[in-house]
Amino acid sequence: MKYAPLLIGLLSLPLLLNDFWLTQVASRALILGITALSLSFLATYLGVVSFAQAMMAGVGGYTIAFFGPNTVEVGRELPFWLSIPLALALATLTGALTGLIARRSRGIYAIMITLAIGVAFFYFTRQNYSLFNGWTGFSGVRAPEVMGISLRAPAPLYLTSLAVSVTALALVAGFVRAPLGLTIQALRDAPGRVRALGIPTTLPIVAAFAFSGFLAGAGGILNVWYNERISSFSVGLGPIIDILIICVIGGLRHPAGAFIGAIAFVLLETFAVDLIDRDRFNTLIGLVLLAIVMLAPHGLQGLAAGLVSRLRPGPATAKTTT
Repeated sequence: MKYAPLLIGLLSLPLLLNDFWLTQVASRALILGITALSLSFLATYLGVVSFAQAMMAGVGGYTIAFFGPNTVEVGRELPFWLSIPLALALATLTGALTGLIARRSRGIYAIMITLAIGVAFFYFTRQNYSLFNGWTGFSGVRAPEVMGISLRAPAPLYLTSLAVSVTALALVAGFVRAPLGLTIQALRDAPGRVRALGIPTTLPIVAAFAFSGFLAGAGGILNVWYNERISSFSVGLGPIIDILIICVIGGLRHPAGAFIGAIAFVLLETFAVDLIDRDRFNTLIGLVLLAIVMLAPHGLQGLAAGLVSRLRPGPATAKTTT
């Protein structure tokens, strides 16, 4: 297994890093990477850029907050082994409904429709108090304990995030090789030919959005455990744009680009205050994004892959005899 050394290195991080690096950098990058992967999947294999991924992640997070322990006395507490599948199911359903609405849209039209859906959800959460507790949202959301181990502790949270990340990448790899995944890629490349063959197009598109909702929901669950709160600000325009920025920085040609972009984003966000004022972070990330688009259109993952291919020795040139 060619990724075994990388996986071993990631598993050993709890022994090498302190709690700050493990939680504020490594765990957060993995969590953001999972949510960004849901957008990267759609953009790479369906050819659609969706701005509704923060909403799908928010549905998963709000479900955990509503049906889990919190300090706002809103909702009903369920065992975590019930609330987690429920959150994933609702996030998947949200993705499917989004795909059903946007199934005939491509390009800028898909962007505008999904953006409208995401912004509408943002205002709905802000104005609804019975389900989302309005502007305030939920606080005091505690991660569960499994066999006496709290998943909020730095090492368990990191290892849980790593396990979910590896599983998400494996699911994407399996999905795109399945017949349904191949149909989705055919819709990306030649939708007219797919329709000419008599293959229904609605189901594959809805399935792709549903699968992306599942991925985003997993990221949303981990995110609400990480922050111990969720509010309308968690699904606003800022998080929507952040997910897109992460994907563009990392690269959309490979699912791993979502995690590479998340690492770069978190490092910039964490340590930019040492270089510039925090209020100017958006300016910094905008300049980084501009540089990536101009110098490395395929993102950091594409840049790294290109460097590796250049450094790799080519086949030996056969000597000719005279």
